[in-house]
Order: sequence, then C-alpha cells, then structure tokens
Amino acid sequence: MAELNKELNKELNKKFGKKLNEEQLEQLAIDLDGVKANAMEQVGSFDERYIKKIVRLQRSLEIAGRICLVLGFMSLYFWGVGVLLLSASKILDNMEIGHNVLHGQYDWMNDPTFNSQTFEWDNACSSESWKRVHNYEHHTYTNIVGKDRDFGYGLLRLSDDFSWRLRNLWQFGTYLVLSTLFQWGIAFHEMAGERVFFGKKKAGRESHVDIAQLKKAFYSKSTRQILKDYVIFPLLAGPFFVMVLLGNLAANLLRNFWTSTIIFCGHFPTEVYTFTEKECEDESRGHWYYRQILGSANLTGPKWFHILTGHLSCQVEHHLFPEVPAHRYVAMSKEVQVIAAKYGIAYNTGSFFSQYASVVQRVIYFSFPVGKVTGKKAALYPRF
Repeated sequence: MAELNKELNKELNKKFGKKLNEEQLEQLAIDLDGVKANAMEQVGSFDERYIKKIVRLQRSLEIAGRICLVLGFMSLYFWGVGVLLLSASKILDNMEIGHNVLHGQYDWMNDPTFNSQTFEWDNACSSESWKRVHNYEHHTYTNIVGKDRDFGYGLLRLSDDFSWRLRNLWQFGTYLVLSTLFQWGIAFHEMAGERVFFGKKKAGRESHVDIAQLKKAFYSKSTRQILKDYVIFPLLAGPFFVMVLLGNLAANLLRNFWTSTIIFCGHFPTEVYTFTEKECEDESRGHWYYRQILGSANLTGPKWFHILTGHLSCQVEHHLFPEVPAHRYVAMSKEVQVIAAKYGIAYNTGSFFSQYASVVQRVIYFSFPVGKVTGKKAALYPRF
C-alpha cells in the first residue's frame, strides 16, 4: 500500500500540485461515507412514491404510444408521435426504473415489483447477466484496464493501454453500429467476454456462471423480446401489422441511441482516467472512492433530462453510491463537488453536447496509432 500511495502522490503532485497522503484518502472515505449515510437516512415513503409515479408514467406512455402507432393509418403524425411515446417509455423502463431497481435501490420496499432479485426489464439483456457484468464487475473495477470489460466493450480502443490494430481505423463506424444495436451488444457482452462462440477465454478469467446457462438465458430472453416487439404486438394490430412492426423497430432504435450515448458520455469523455491493476492492488476505500470520481463524468441539464437519463447524468455519484435511489444524485452532487474541491480532485461535468463531442473526439483519436504505439503518451487522455 505504501508503494501504491507513493506512485499516486507523484501523479497528484503533477496534476494538482499537492500531496494526497494515506490519511487524506482515509478522510475522503469518511466524508463520502457521510454523504451516503445522510442520504440513506432520508430514504423512505418519498422514494416509494417517486418510483411508483415513474412506473405509472412509463406505462401510460407505452399504452398511448401503442395506440398512436395503430392510429398511424389515419395520419403519419400519429405514427410519429407513437414512436416517440413508445421510445420514451422504453427509455424510462431501462434507465430510471430498470437500471436503478436492478442495483437494489428499492429492495427495502419489500415489493416484488421493485426487487432486484425478481425484476426483469424490456431489454434483450437478461437482468441476471446485467447484474453480473455491470453491478459487480464494472462497479467494482471501474476503468481498471483488464478488469473492467465496459471500457470500450472489447470493440473500441479508447486509451493507449490497448494495442492499436488495423480494425481500429474504422472504429467510429463500429461505435455507430454498437449504438444502433446497443441492447443486443449489452445482451451479448457477457458471452463475448467468456468467448462462448469463438476464441479461447483469456488467461485468469473466472467464469461466474456455466456456459450452457449463459446460452440458455441469452436465447430465452432475446426470443421473448423479438416475439413481443416484432410478432405479438404487430399481430394484435391486424391489418396494421407492418406499421406497428416498423414503429416498434423505430422506438427500439431511438432507445438504443439514447441509452448508449448517455452511457458513453458518463464514461469516456476526455478527462476520464484509466487505471492499471497494479495501481489498484489492495486499494483502500478512500482510493476506491477516488478512482470512481476520476473515472466518471457528469452531464448538466434540467429535471426532465436527468429523469430520462435514469440520473446517469450524475455518473460520478452513481459510481460512488450505486445503492442510493438515483433521483437523489442531483442534490448529492453538490456535496460531492465540495468534497472533491477540498481534496483537489478533478470533478468532470459539462453539458450534453460538450461531453458528447469529447466522446466522439476520443473514439476518433484512438482509432489511429497514437499513444504507446508511437512511443509517446497520448495527449489529453489522463491515466495513472
């Protein structure tokens, strides 16, 4: 731990001009634990009313959207409104409801509708696979290269920690395809990491579930999603089968673009850090908190924007406090920013457009043989 802190202090001195010692890391943990404790003490009936209100809104949007899709035969205006309403419903289901419920943020309600162990969402990825790869792996090893498979999703080179390959030249196109098919990319994410259908599993990779079970869960959930969106609901529309099928497809695409963009904006802007396994060996809780702040980015915006992002617009707070009901993150972010400033820790936040432009810049920058490939450290992109 002493050696680790020496290296960390060197980097802190370079970037912030001050020394963050082990005692300060310990105090950082105490301060942030206090923010979490204060928030959790307030959790109760207000949070229950909030999530139930969001579910009612989501269901109302879905019903209205599906009705408008059928009415599309009267006017394309109805069809367009139906697509927007249905996509908004799917976004709420995935982000403000599904993602947060699956983190256990509402388990305390003792309501099976909002229990992380029984909840299933409108997504091709099974909830169990998501919890293994996202809740455990990503949130434990955030931005640790070689441990966090979410950094680039195995498809994109987003730092000079990864070797450049010829395929990276067209990775912006890969990024667009991933955004278009995002729910399917996420559904396949765990199996890709386990090399289920191709290649050999990487050395040292431990499986959390049997390969046969992975396949069964993938085919079962994906089949249900395909049947629901592209067979059952279109058939129920009778002569308007094609109109409803295309409407469902458009709504899914809009949901995929939105969720992927928000997730990328929270993880891959310019000033987001990456870490090596060695740098995070035997890390203290204070350093874990420190890594979450430096490995995340926030988005500014109005209340409706935060809701549609599932409050992942406050990605810093989500990485720090994944168990806290997410609608509390906006208020908590003010406290976290004060604490970050106290210790001289960079707090990455900005508008949607500035952060998205930064993400695109990163994708394009590392599509070329820069960084270690050229023998020089990649400019703009910090790491320890």
